[in-house]
Amino acid sequence: MKQYDFDRVINREGTWCYKYCELDHVFGRHDLLPLWIADMDFAVCPEITQALVDRFANHPIYGYTKPTDGYVNAIIDWQRKRNNFIFTREEAQFVGGIVTGFALVLNFFTGKGDKVVIQEPVYHPFRNVATANGRVVINNALVPTDDGLFRMNLEELEQIFRDEQPRLMVVCNPHNPVGIAWPAESLAEVARLARKYNVVVFSDEIHADLMLYGNRHHVMATVSDDAAAVTITCGAPSKTFNIAGLKSSWCVIKNPALREPFFTWLENNELCCPHLAAMVATEAAYRCGEEWLRQCVEYIEGNIDFVADYCREHIPCIRAVKPQASFLVWLDCTGLGRCHEDVIDLMVNHAHLGMNDGKMFGVAGQCHMRLNVGVPRSVLVTAMERMAKAVRELK
Repeated sequence: MKQYDFDRVINREGTWCYKYCELDHVFGRHDLLPLWIADMDFAVCPEITQALVDRFANHPIYGYTKPTDGYVNAIIDWQRKRNNFIFTREEAQFVGGIVTGFALVLNFFTGKGDKVVIQEPVYHPFRNVATANGRVVINNALVPTDDGLFRMNLEELEQIFRDEQPRLMVVCNPHNPVGIAWPAESLAEVARLARKYNVVVFSDEIHADLMLYGNRHHVMATVSDDAAAVTITCGAPSKTFNIAGLKSSWCVIKNPALREPFFTWLENNELCCPHLAAMVATEAAYRCGEEWLRQCVEYIEGNIDFVADYCREHIPCIRAVKPQASFLVWLDCTGLGRCHEDVIDLMVNHAHLGMNDGKMFGVAGQCHMRLNVGVPRSVLVTAMERMAKAVRELK
């Protein structure tokens, strides 16, 4: 069995890497260890790299291309095998990213002034894109649980559906930033309510292949007949295989009443044409990347365990919430006893760490940080030592 090297430290400076290029703009300084943007610092599965090299080196013309059977069938086969999500080629379409997919769904199924439901704390572009397009965002806030995770407030959700009459709801499944694997029962109840009140559900499932510690992913569209009728599923190989820069995502809609007009609109506006690199990388990832992914997930679990143990032993005032999916760790810094701005100052200006400000995901993220552990272990050790030193000096 081939062993992949996740300990290798790769310098990403000078590669147009967003997490480095934007440090000054976002944090006001460049001398930070960047642990924020949700891509990993691991070398891509070499089979993906080889497939790209073979295509671009062996044929010197990069002209217009159409989606190949190999590309589409790789997505279909992967989802059937991994998640028992069964769909046909006609039910799937390319979109150039999850946020792009959300923007397309938003602009097709809703109009200016329409209401859109999100569940904060949640991935902030859902709010930003909706408000920037003139929609009204309604927050069905998640309810904290004793283990540091959250549950859905389904009673309030029905009230929102009844009173606010939204057109669209976003479900982040698995959840970002906290990494929750939503129970099938919760997803089914969301779908039941959505169908009852005529709400379309956009299910962001980009982290679905990064399930941790034996947790299972439930594709929302599969949990019930109601879910199949109301759900637009978006997924991608981008987080899974660290190829986010190639902009390859897919959208699946089981209900023809939703699918046919939307896919026709995408086609008429040429919004669903995958570019060559996306097709090559996606097919290689789904056909050849399973063992790389297995080892990657095992390494990520080790990183998460390290962070949780380190906090417990050396920084007990910071609680690392162990996610059920993804490579993102939710850090509860309320035990520092400081205001949110002081927590940010501590991490940026004293620990010299660039992490996501929890407040950007919603008010429940106050005094929290999102830490990206998709890095070599040695980098994570340095980060936690910096954090511990900054907290000691604070006291």
